[in-house]
Amino acid sequence: MQDVTVVRTSVLPPYAAHLRVYEPLAAYPEPERARWQAYAAEHGPDAPEAGRSVAAAALAEQRSALAELIGRTPRALPDREAERAFVRLVDGVLYVCPWATRLRTWQALEELRAGAPVALLDTALPPATREVAEADRERWRAEHPDARPWILTNRWEVPVRWFLPFGDEDRCFVPAERGEKGEEGERGDGASLFYLTPMAQARRRVARAYRALREAVPEGELVRGAEQVGRWLEEFHPRSLVELDYGGLVHLLGPERLLADRSAGELEDGLRALRAGDTAEALRAYEALTVRWRRVLALRHAN
Repeated sequence: MQDVTVVRTSVLPPYAAHLRVYEPLAAYPEPERARWQAYAAEHGPDAPEAGRSVAAAALAEQRSALAELIGRTPRALPDREAERAFVRLVDGVLYVCPWATRLRTWQALEELRAGAPVALLDTALPPATREVAEADRERWRAEHPDARPWILTNRWEVPVRWFLPFGDEDRCFVPAERGEKGEEGERGDGASLFYLTPMAQARRRVARAYRALREAVPEGELVRGAEQVGRWLEEFHPRSLVELDYGGLVHLLGPERLLADRSAGELEDGLRALRAGDTAEALRAYEALTVRWRRVLALRHAN
């Protein structure tokens, strides 16, 4: 696996991508709305313009999480819910994407329990610790039955289904700034790649994809993924924004591959071919996309 240059900090984002929903401030009930309005006034939007990344704010989130772990007995959950969020200001409208740290931590614990060897899991988080976390979750769920995360995270790859809400026109690549040797620009450090689109457009694209896929390959993996993404998007305000952020994967891909990456556009082309009845071309596009991301995923075993 290629080296990763440390950029102005000893903490780099993990090799993870994020799918986020930013709801307009008006979608939040009081007193939550007033709290987020005050938060935005104090901290300012993370990306004042739609064409800017929230990479700095995402790195701050990771630093905060790591700070919770230093010098302590391993904990499954943070001590308290972080009243923090990613904030965007687009066309004069303030959009908020709460971190919902505890909820996402519970989800990460479930994924770890499902995918990690028992010996490793017991070493990192002893059974008694996990039991406490599960009990906390049950109590919290009883008080928040409708809770859902504003952020989905996936390590080492972008799931193909996550590209369904976006078109190539939603793509925004911000190259790394050139600096002195060892700073940004040599291996993609400081670069960002993300997609941003209105919720109405995202839902429309996913619905069209689902219809086409259900007719052509009703038992396919992507049709199930389209249903999953579509159901999640329906949980949010119709005037929200949807963002796909490559996050720390930029350190794996490097500047040339980032510049050339057109994954959402390629999937869109494949779906267009499928709707036109060109199954062979649709399959070729899908296979090319999945093979490319499987190669990225394989890097988790390279070191």
